[in-house]
Amino acid sequence: MADEAANREGFRIQAGYCTAMAAPITARISTVLADALTRDSETGRRVLDWPGEPVADALVLRLIGGLHALHRRGVPELAPVFTGAETDPAKVGAILQHVLAAHDTELLPWLDGPPQTNEAGRSAGLMTGILHLAERYGPRFELLEIGSSAGLNLLIGRYRFDLGGVRTGPADSPVTISPEWRGPPPPDAPVKIVSTRGVDIQPLDLSGPRDAERLQAYCWVENVERQARLEQTIAMVRAHGVDLVQGDAADWVEARLAEPQQEGVTRVLMHSVVWQYLPRATQQRITDAMRAAGARAAPERPLGWVMMEPNRDLHRHEVPVQGWPGDTPMELFALTHAHGAWVESLEPPYETRAYAMRA
Repeated sequence: MADEAANREGFRIQAGYCTAMAAPITARISTVLADALTRDSETGRRVLDWPGEPVADALVLRLIGGLHALHRRGVPELAPVFTGAETDPAKVGAILQHVLAAHDTELLPWLDGPPQTNEAGRSAGLMTGILHLAERYGPRFELLEIGSSAGLNLLIGRYRFDLGGVRTGPADSPVTISPEWRGPPPPDAPVKIVSTRGVDIQPLDLSGPRDAERLQAYCWVENVERQARLEQTIAMVRAHGVDLVQGDAADWVEARLAEPQQEGVTRVLMHSVVWQYLPRATQQRITDAMRAAGARAAPERPLGWVMMEPNRDLHRHEVPVQGWPGDTPMELFALTHAHGAWVESLEPPYETRAYAMRA
C-alpha cells in the first residue's frame, strides 16, 4: 500500500516516462504536481491518500487527463501550462493549485477509473505479430480483443499499414499507420481480417461527445499527429461502427473460445496495454483458457495470442506472440514505442519467456 511520499514519487516516475517519450510539457506538469499537490481540494487529498499502487494504477495520468480536458474546454488559466508558454515551475505550480481548487468537482471523477488511452498506433505492433502468425498459419483471421476501450484497434482490418516496407490493409483507407521502422521487416505475408470483436469492462461510446473528449484528453498535448489521427479514427467508428460489448474479460474470452471456429481461419486473442489493469485472477483465467484452447487447436483451426504490453522490469513495450498447434512458447518478435511511433523488429533466435502472467 502506498503512502503520500510514494504517491508523490509516482509523479516523478511518470515525468521520466514522459521525457523518454518526447513529451516535455506533460513531463513538466508531472514534475510540478509532485510538489504542488496539497490537501486544499478533495482531488488533492484523494491523490495524496491513494491506497493502491500509483504507477500501476496510472494515477498521474488520470489527473493530468482531467487537467488536459479542462484545457481543451477552454479554461484560460491552463493555456500557458499546456502550450508550454510558461515553464517556470513555481508559476506552473501556482496555476495548477488554483485550477485544482476552482475545478475540484470536475476533476474528481477523472480519478475513478484508469486512463482510456485507446491508441490506433498500437495496431502497428499488433499487426506485426499477426504477420508472423500469417506466415505460419495462413492469411485469414478472426480477432478477439480484450480491453478494447472505444474500439479503435478493432479497426485494424480497415487501416493501411506500412511496416518496414511491408504493406497490408486496404489501399483506400483514410488512416495509414506507418511507424518509424527499426530492424528487419516483418514477414511479407497476406492478411485478411474476417472479423473483429472486442470487450471492455467500461467501453467508451464515441457516438456522443463525452467519451470522445475523454479519449482526446488522455492523448498528450504534445502529440499533434496522434491527436489528428484520433479525430480520423473516431470518425471511422462513427461512420462504420465496431463490434464492442461491455463485460468481464475472462468471462468473454472463455465464451468466445468455446464457440465453433471456422475452418481455415486463425482465431487470435489480442490486447495492448491492458494486462496490467486486470486482476491477477482474471489474468489466470484467461491464461488457462488460452492454454486449453491451444491444446485443442488443429492445423485447419489454429489459435494465436498477440499482445503489445509494457514490461516494467525492463522499461520497454514488447510484442510477444504464441501460436497453436505447436510447442513453441511465446516469442518476442518486436519492441515498440508505447504509442506505436516506432517498432523495432527483432531477429531470430527469438527470446522466449512466460509473459502471460506478468503483472
